[in-house]
Amino acid sequence: MRLLPISLCQPGMRLGKKIYNEEGLVLLGEHVELTEALLRRLTQHGICFLYIDDPRTDDIVVRELLRDETRAVAMQTIRTHFRRLMEDSNRKKAVNQQIGKAFREVVGLLIDDLSRHSDAMIMLTSMQLADHYLYQHSLNVCIYATIMGLTQKLSREDLTVFSLGALLHDIGKTQLPPAILTKPGKLTDDEFEAMKQHTVYGYRLLKDEPNISLLSAHCAFQHHERINGSGYPRGIAGEQITEYARWIGVVDSYDAMTTHRVYRDAMLPHQAMEILYTGAGTLYDKEKIEKFRDKIAIYPLGVSVTLSTGEAGVVIDLNAAMPQRPIVRILQDPDGHELEEPYEIDLSKKLSVMIAAVGLHTPL
Repeated sequence: MRLLPISLCQPGMRLGKKIYNEEGLVLLGEHVELTEALLRRLTQHGICFLYIDDPRTDDIVVRELLRDETRAVAMQTIRTHFRRLMEDSNRKKAVNQQIGKAFREVVGLLIDDLSRHSDAMIMLTSMQLADHYLYQHSLNVCIYATIMGLTQKLSREDLTVFSLGALLHDIGKTQLPPAILTKPGKLTDDEFEAMKQHTVYGYRLLKDEPNISLLSAHCAFQHHERINGSGYPRGIAGEQITEYARWIGVVDSYDAMTTHRVYRDAMLPHQAMEILYTGAGTLYDKEKIEKFRDKIAIYPLGVSVTLSTGEAGVVIDLNAAMPQRPIVRILQDPDGHELEEPYEIDLSKKLSVMIAAVGLHTPL
């Protein structure tokens, strides 16, 4: 299968990978034929990329890091408790109704599933419809943080604290007016000042919860602080920011860039990483950026690429030691003619050949 921008997908193509609904349940399974109506609906729900079947790349397999059951439980828990916080007038009471216990159970399931794939590279998050960006973003950030925690071999309890902090880092946004949270355009100065308060609200919601560590609460408080002191809400710097919050600052920014927002389409991983690197050493710890880069599939399996030679093809495998230099199956010659006999180039062994463009051609 291969990964295409949804704008290049056509009726008659078949899905290569599941699409989930807002509750984390399978909405469309593999090999479902796409129609104009389906493509329109998926576009309306913010799906920017699709894996589609292609006989020339049918050996590409993208592993699901979470079991369907785990994904469904996680999404349903996030939606239930976050909505309660949005709607309940006594919001502090809503938090104390077993929210810590519920989310610890979710984090336990996530850790168990991700531990089985601790050597896997991080791909684009699953194709999922979202009735609220906040819910899916919270799960995505938790997945990324947990994988990085596993890579660093945190103890189970430390990993639980870190993962909980990641899952609940944006819980304070449940206290914001919906008009600000879902505004499609740029926020005014006053609206942005109100938005920044979600870090304070999140900390207040979590700091006295008996089943949530104070360190997890500080992830909500500090994930927008930056190491040069330019962040918010307090403008603290360097090691004044907890280690976990500095990590969540990185993965939160990455997911925000690679996920569809009401005001812009999602970026591809290599684009997001370039932007993160511009802040290495000033906004983010350079070492954390480098460790995260080493776990990210900068060019995801199945993505279309054009090489500096003019040849075009699809990424079919990754080099874990050099994720920016994948293995590419060449399907078109430099003149754009489809090859009868595709061949493969390992870019880790062809250092003079570069990836010049990504996602710009469709299968013939």
